[in-house]
Amino acid sequence: MLDKAPLLQESALPCDAGLEHELATLIVQALNLELAVADVDPEAPLYGAGLGLDSIDILEVALLVSKQYGIQLRADSEENQRIFRSLRHLAEYIAVQRAR
Repeated sequence: MLDKAPLLQESALPCDAGLEHELATLIVQALNLELAVADVDPEAPLYGAGLGLDSIDILEVALLVSKQYGIQLRADSEENQRIFRSLRHLAEYIAVQRAR
């Protein structure tokens, strides 16, 4: 069982990186950020420090995710802090939701 875990993780990485890049592109374009997509750190916080998004920007990202991926994000969800912690967290959440 331990031998299979690294294979699963390795095969998931390219998909996650692709989704992260796709999300970074969508966010930079939709919010008209003065930042190159390649400069978006997937581990940096989306809100406040890091990418510097405010609450209105996060709402726009939630709408974008809903339209692009068909995933509904609720404003009152207790998971939002975790989901929007970083681009990587958002991409992981989307990947899990799409797999369902």
